[in-house]
Amino acid sequence: MKRILLYLKPYRLRMFAGFLVKVTGTMAELVLPWILTHILENVIVGQKIGEIVFYGVVMILCSIVACLGNIIANRMAAKVTTRFSKAMRKELFTKTLYLSATDTDRFTIPSLESRITTDTYNVQNFIGMMQRMGVRAPILLIGGTVLTMLMDTALSLVMLATLPIIFVTVYSISRKGVPLYGDVQKSVDSMVRVAREDIQGIRVIKALSRNEHENRRYDRVNTELSAKERRAGTIMGIVNPVMTLLMNTGIAAVVAVAAYRVRSDLTSPATVIAFMQYFTLISMAMMSLSRMFVMYTKCAASANRIAQVLDTPDRYTVIPDTGSSERAHICFDEVGFSYFGKQKNLENISFSLQKGQRLGIIGSTGSGKSTLIKLLLRFYEPDTGEIYIDGRKLTSFSREELTCITGAALQNGFLYAGTIEENIRFGREISDEDVQCAAKIAQAHNFICDIPDGYAHQIAANGTNLSGGQRQRLLLARALAAKPQILILDDSSSALDYKTDAMLRQALDANLQNTTVITVAQRVSSVKNCDLILVLEDGRIIGKGTHNELLESCIAYREISDSQMGGAFVD
Repeated sequence: MKRILLYLKPYRLRMFAGFLVKVTGTMAELVLPWILTHILENVIVGQKIGEIVFYGVVMILCSIVACLGNIIANRMAAKVTTRFSKAMRKELFTKTLYLSATDTDRFTIPSLESRITTDTYNVQNFIGMMQRMGVRAPILLIGGTVLTMLMDTALSLVMLATLPIIFVTVYSISRKGVPLYGDVQKSVDSMVRVAREDIQGIRVIKALSRNEHENRRYDRVNTELSAKERRAGTIMGIVNPVMTLLMNTGIAAVVAVAAYRVRSDLTSPATVIAFMQYFTLISMAMMSLSRMFVMYTKCAASANRIAQVLDTPDRYTVIPDTGSSERAHICFDEVGFSYFGKQKNLENISFSLQKGQRLGIIGSTGSGKSTLIKLLLRFYEPDTGEIYIDGRKLTSFSREELTCITGAALQNGFLYAGTIEENIRFGREISDEDVQCAAKIAQAHNFICDIPDGYAHQIAANGTNLSGGQRQRLLLARALAAKPQILILDDSSSALDYKTDAMLRQALDANLQNTTVITVAQRVSSVKNCDLILVLEDGRIIGKGTHNELLESCIAYREISDSQMGGAFVD
């Protein structure tokens, strides 16, 4: 919780000003019963009309000050809350973008989504309530108690006897709420995950008529969430009824003692009337504090989840390295990696590639092709071995350096809602000529020109209004637009027909002579002209060489080539 409250530091002066305004309004509210008691005991008895009018005007002015003070303070609190939550969400989102792939896998995407949305909302609600009620309620509670002590100590002691019991009850119940709401948020993560998966795969669900199956799957996580919310709500729901019972018991005791004291001339009816008004204010203050305790349990659970992300250390460290001119442009030296530390996903991967050469990577599903690319892009750190670019260890490159020299069209690339031009440019300073040049090389220019709006055509989120091949060509154009030194194509032409795929390879060869191209593919035709081809199986290199060399030396590669001979080699 302390980590989250740091975001309030820039607004401390505004909060202090709001605090003063709130105090002024609340004090004016507290004075009203006192003035009323004075009127009933001293002014009315003497039938002094002028004084009655005077104190009546004073009560009206106090009521106006109390009303305006609360309105102004609440508006100031709302501004602080919105700015605070904006800053918190921004840093949380930025931190999420810079999390390593390992940490992203650990948190999971659905959990990160709910932390940015639901958890920040819970914290925002509490901060807003703290400014609105967290100032007013204690003043009413303490101020009302002090004033009632001055008016009638005996009645005050009767009332105060119930407060410790109320506090202990509320505190004990609230302590159980934090872990319960933590479990609730975990269930929210699961619900978000299922909803996210189903929304993304809605076409497949409809095509396979699995609507009811997915309804049942969602219903399971929804039911689990409801059960945990019900349990947390039931326990936290005890607070208000118990508090109301104790407060009503206190009121009954105060009324009984007050009746005895009035009959014995130990106190006046006017004092009892004012006392009951103060008791009402104190009761309202206690109810507000109980609501704050309930909100705090949600806030504390959410704040812990947010802090877990914000406090995650940056795994992307830069270790200076002078490099060696003797090494190739790209070099993998005995590289090994495991996602979960249980089995090797890559083992003893070694190869070298000169600048401008082509590398092809082929193998069965799960053989480690995409994992190798992720290590080169430094999404993950290798467990063993080293990766070099231009003779320097990969760990010596900053994020900016690495992204400037690499361009990637990955297997799970995405398009956002915007124009074609915006998706290719992707927020980078790239000229219109370079955007169109990249589209031409990616074989996207012709279909873009066939669209009435051309490059200004609006794409739906994730490119759902485009075909699979069109999406892949735009992703290729995006990777090419910045003219990278290293171009990575991770199964990025699987949706292209053989003719377009062949035209793409010809365009890459013609326009990117000085660019090192790494192609991950299922088709032999996509890699057969590469200078070096790696054949992977179970994370190991089982074949390395040119197309002709592998046909002679690698049985697995020859089997893949033979199985695709019916139409794979279209040039």
